[in-house]
Amino acid sequence: MSAPKYSRPYELPPLGHNPSSAQQGTTPGSFANPPQLGGPLAFSSPDTPGMPAPSEKTAWDFMPPDWTHGADGAWQPPRGFVPVTQLEHARLGIVTREMRRVAEREPHLTPEQVRDEVAAGRMVIPANKQHLLFRLDPMAIGRASKTKVNANMGASPIASSTDEEVEKLRWAERWGADTVMDLSTGGDLDATRAAIVQASTVPIGTVPIYSMIIGRKIEELDERVVLESLEQQARQGVDYFTIHAGVLREHLPFVRERLIGIVSRGGSLLAKWMLVHRRQNLMYEIWDEICQVMRRHDVTFSIGDGLRPGGLADASDEAQLRELATLGELTERAWRHGVQVMVEGPGHVPFDQIEYNMKLQRRLCHGAPFYVLGPLVTDVFPGYDHITSCIGATAAAYHGAAMLCYVTPKEHLGLPKRDDVKQGCVAYKIAAHAADVALGIPGARDRDDELTKARAALNWERHFELSFDPDLARAYHDEDLDVDTDFCAMCGHDWCSVRISKEIQEFSSGKSAEYAWDKPKVTAALTPDQRSILEQRGVLSPAEIHRLASKTKARMGAEAGEKAACHSDFVDDEKARRLQEERLAGESAAADR
Repeated sequence: MSAPKYSRPYELPPLGHNPSSAQQGTTPGSFANPPQLGGPLAFSSPDTPGMPAPSEKTAWDFMPPDWTHGADGAWQPPRGFVPVTQLEHARLGIVTREMRRVAEREPHLTPEQVRDEVAAGRMVIPANKQHLLFRLDPMAIGRASKTKVNANMGASPIASSTDEEVEKLRWAERWGADTVMDLSTGGDLDATRAAIVQASTVPIGTVPIYSMIIGRKIEELDERVVLESLEQQARQGVDYFTIHAGVLREHLPFVRERLIGIVSRGGSLLAKWMLVHRRQNLMYEIWDEICQVMRRHDVTFSIGDGLRPGGLADASDEAQLRELATLGELTERAWRHGVQVMVEGPGHVPFDQIEYNMKLQRRLCHGAPFYVLGPLVTDVFPGYDHITSCIGATAAAYHGAAMLCYVTPKEHLGLPKRDDVKQGCVAYKIAAHAADVALGIPGARDRDDELTKARAALNWERHFELSFDPDLARAYHDEDLDVDTDFCAMCGHDWCSVRISKEIQEFSSGKSAEYAWDKPKVTAALTPDQRSILEQRGVLSPAEIHRLASKTKARMGAEAGEKAACHSDFVDDEKARRLQEERLAGESAAADR
């Protein structure tokens, strides 16, 4: 059946790259900008009128003072110089082993493109030389790569332990965290940090000021303590440090009228230090010395946003944006020392202000990767802030953020537990993946397309195998109907639009040979994880869950290889509907008892 010929009553916007490697389906592709690898708009959204333009500068404009231009125009280091950091290797045109590994993990990039993005300061590879001796699998953060997700964890003075934090690390890795930050403020901080670094395959970040004030008051903090603590953590193998050096004395008056003041722990501690000592932020004052520590171990800066807004009413205010300008200055200074830099961002931001925040950072910080917390787009859903924030995170990544710091259901309420970590990771993997598809990153939609074809063919096994959380999807399906057949319990047989589309010969829907299947079959017994999911939901009775988990007898008269009794090819339509309705009604009644 050929498509009818007619003039379009609409006009499409300019198109970017198709995120499907095989350009499957009928969608025209991404509505983002065409990719411009090698420039500030590698994968980017079209600008709303009035948005700041990208900076014309890169890390190449902020070279060490003792580097010179050679006869060929290339930068030359001083005699005897030995590159240490990924940035320094990239400046010399060297493709490191870590850059090659990044390209393997990001197949739309070549090792040389990775090198060039690192050299420009638009990409970082957080890989402390000590951590590389353990289990670290190098990865990259930057807008030319896929969007990354960070998971926070850490023991507090009243909850958790080293063993529990290592278990959270493994759990976060399982659910897709690309990096993990240890934000411990209680227990044996050194032991917890060392255990996490040695166990992790992903980069580990910390906020070093937390350990600097253990056993002392914030006003007792001095330059010696700062530099010794940074050196110790760098030797342990920490891959990136959050340092709140951008909170300046002159910024503090702009905080006075905020509804919720300073919500960053590091920012509030250093604000108090400045007020007590009547001095400038000591992290700002000794920035060059801090850079020297970072360079020795190739620790990446994650320059902290100590004045990020803690509520919508304080978003995009003078304090936040003046600090952001300072973060741009600190980025330039760190690049002059050969240190890799990413920059942290808000916070709580109304949806309409997210694009501006992302693109202002891109300009002021010259394209350095932006690492944002959320942002939350509303303040009235405590307990659901993994949802309120992943909405903002999707927009943030589409408009330029390179890494998203997850928020869990426990945000603002308490220390996240095991399931909270999972919920936060899943929410943010959704945000990151949605942004990558929207940006048109090559291959970003391939798995979606394969799942769509499996769904169209009503091939339940492949449907679940391709899903991000197969246990959850399978458990939810089997809760209503533990037979893999040509419909599900949502619509039943006669109302299943997917089945009807598949039966229409003129449609290609559901006819991929690779997803063809023969006969309905009873599903396998629940796995322990699937059983736990249904037990927590509390919809089915314990007896029904036990029966699904044991599967000694098929339900609804179906055995493997036979038609289910609710299949209308086996019984008449009316009986099929009745059997399904009786089964669902019976489960509902059992759950109410």
